[in-house]
Amino acid sequence: MNTFDPGFLWGAATSSYQIEGAADEDGRGPSIWDVFAARPGNVLDGSTGDVACDHYHRYRDDVALMAGLGLRAYRFSVAWPRVQPRGSGAVDQRGLDFYRRLVDELLSRGIQPWPTLYHWDLPQPLEDAGGWPARDTAPRFADYAAAVHDALADRVTNWTTLNEPWCSAFLGYATGEHAPGRREPAAAIRAVHHLLLGHGMAASAMSGSRVGITLNPTQASPATGSAEDLDAARRIDGVANRIFLDPLFRAAYPADVVEDLAGVTGFEHVRDGDLKVIAAPLDFLGVNYYTPAIVSGGGPAHPPGKPGAYVGSETVRFVDGGRPRTTMGWEVDERGLSDLLVRLARDYPVTELHVTENGAAYDDEVHDADRIAYLDGHLRACHDAVARGVPLRGYFAWSLLDNFEWAYGYTQRFGLVHVDFATQRRTPKDSARWYAEVIRRGGL
Repeated sequence: MNTFDPGFLWGAATSSYQIEGAADEDGRGPSIWDVFAARPGNVLDGSTGDVACDHYHRYRDDVALMAGLGLRAYRFSVAWPRVQPRGSGAVDQRGLDFYRRLVDELLSRGIQPWPTLYHWDLPQPLEDAGGWPARDTAPRFADYAAAVHDALADRVTNWTTLNEPWCSAFLGYATGEHAPGRREPAAAIRAVHHLLLGHGMAASAMSGSRVGITLNPTQASPATGSAEDLDAARRIDGVANRIFLDPLFRAAYPADVVEDLAGVTGFEHVRDGDLKVIAAPLDFLGVNYYTPAIVSGGGPAHPPGKPGAYVGSETVRFVDGGRPRTTMGWEVDERGLSDLLVRLARDYPVTELHVTENGAAYDDEVHDADRIAYLDGHLRACHDAVARGVPLRGYFAWSLLDNFEWAYGYTQRFGLVHVDFATQRRTPKDSARWYAEVIRRGGL
């Protein structure tokens, strides 16, 4: 049996905009996702997160579901516009009270709360003032983080500042596929820096607690051993991974990435002292992993004239590896997860890692053998990484519930628990029962 340490943390994850609903209740202000989703054509099925899974009203039932599965931890995100409707200034206690109630309910069931302070729902007034490409958003985030921390620090030990800043910066400001829908590559690079700066400022504001950040590194492999393909892998590794990891762990942007981006930005937005703030010591690093990437230097990765997500890597092409795919079109390769974890532990001074998201979307209702196979393979990859010396301490399945899947709306289901969005009925899938048994056994 592939067993894990008795202290290994078994959890599941969600995010605020994807499940909470109650979009205009108790003083909550608009987020960039409210505005983005309301614009025709931005979301595949024309839907919004206005109701989503109605978790705001059903959180007690959802926590009971978690307890029934034996979850030891629950990773959720706090909605900034619910706590601070304008992104600055007055804090709405009604918003904080919701998270106080949620945390208390989790603790009463023996489930550790793992809040993430930012999972993409920036208050719209801050976007109107420039968004993450504007430097002032970083201290505003630190102020918000301090307010939430002050309210919950007596009950919460582990805090994550940002979820996947790569998506926030590049999908939000380069390709426009995500909120706020801007296509400004230079702004995306500024957003990278100010997201990291906000993380560092927030970490300082939450001193005394355990603080980490969650990234979604890409395991990029060259299609062949040619110099062209090797350079393509280097470029993607640079703008997907090292542009975040090196400032966080080495207090510097990689020289080759700065050179790759010279035609986009000169990094004039980086001020003296910023990198020292960003490189504040981390208690843990969260890793979100879904699919690997095989890359080639053989041509454009996106249609001409349309900004790509990998700014500065316009000649890189993503290659089909011939593996099975999920309904998101993502190739399934669990080896990519173990190799990625080993690489992070080898190349950076990481003392504690958690897989903070891992899962798959399939066309399923309740019987989901494909998802079970996906999770089984990736948990075996985690076990392999531990055997190879990686300090992996926990695993959070994505996602607890079927939910609003960003620009895909409700067309993609990642949940361990099926949600009938018309009735809000929850039904645990076969994968939920399988995962509960994994937790009970402590392994596979």
